[in-house]
Amino acid sequence: MKLLTKWLLSAAALLLVAQLYSGVELQGFAAAMVAALVIGLFNIFLRPLLILLTLPVTVLTMGLFLFIINALLFWAAARLLDGFQVRDFAAALLGSLLYSMFSLVIDSALERLFPQQ
Repeated sequence: MKLLTKWLLSAAALLLVAQLYSGVELQGFAAAMVAALVIGLFNIFLRPLLILLTLPVTVLTMGLFLFIINALLFWAAARLLDGFQVRDFAAALLGSLLYSMFSLVIDSALERLFPQQ
């Protein structure tokens, strides 16, 4: 139940990002759900590998390179999907930053709604 709720709220967060920022476009809630799924899968499978491969750069930049990794994954998801467009890399950076902030709020709220047992 928690996973389904997170997926729906993440799709809503993507729609909110598209409403707040013109550099990110979505063609409806179905496209947002697919995009949220793809971004989630990228974060599960690709992000740890990219972090490991870019660890020296991440250490040198004191973690700021993680913003670049997030933006690249956000942009890659948009390139793969038809109903999800990101204008350019700067839009991907800002869009991923907004989406990450909304995801933090969602995760915090879900931890209160579905406490660990």
